Amino acid sequence: MSLYVLRGARPVLGRDVYVAPNAVVIGDVYLGDHASVWFGVTLRGDVERIRIGARTNIQDGSVVHVTEGVASTTVGDDVTVGHMALVHGCTVGDRVLVGMGSVVLDGAVIEDDCLIAAGALVPPGMRVPARSVVMGRPGKIVRQVTDADLAMIRGAGEHYVARAAEFAKDLRPVVE
Repeated sequence: MSLYVLRGARPVLGRDVYVAPNAVVIGDVYLGDHASVWFGVTLRGDVERIRIGARTNIQDGSVVHVTEGVASTTVGDDVTVGHMALVHGCTVGDRVLVGMGSVVLDGAVIEDDCLIAAGALVPPGMRVPARSVVMGRPGKIVRQVTDADLAMIRGAGEHYVARAAEFAKDLRPVVE
């Protein structure tokens, strides 16, 4: 794992956090207990802080960043940030799925129990009320989450907590 101190700020990791070997965590970043940061992820807390909640997973190729003097980034507990997503200077509540390839921009607030569809763009300053589903570019609220949606979000989080424990125990480089 690549953890870097910048301007005296160093990443802080809770208990049983998994950071993949080629993920990069820079500066003022906090990772809650059982969080996981997967391959090719960048968490860059260089000019503002990043807070990632407990049991949250940031999947392969995603970027979490901030905006200097404007916006830190907070991602709540039990959140899944799908592959190749961009989460920038925003607030994401608890039990949210940010779908693959989606973008959440500065000042956006996503409340608890939401689903941001794959490829969606949550524009600057958009407020997404609890239990909403957002789709499209720009994102629009298209419906309320269902119990099945919430079960899927919960299951994704549980899956990644288990995978993180497995990778922490068993992942080894190939030695020729």
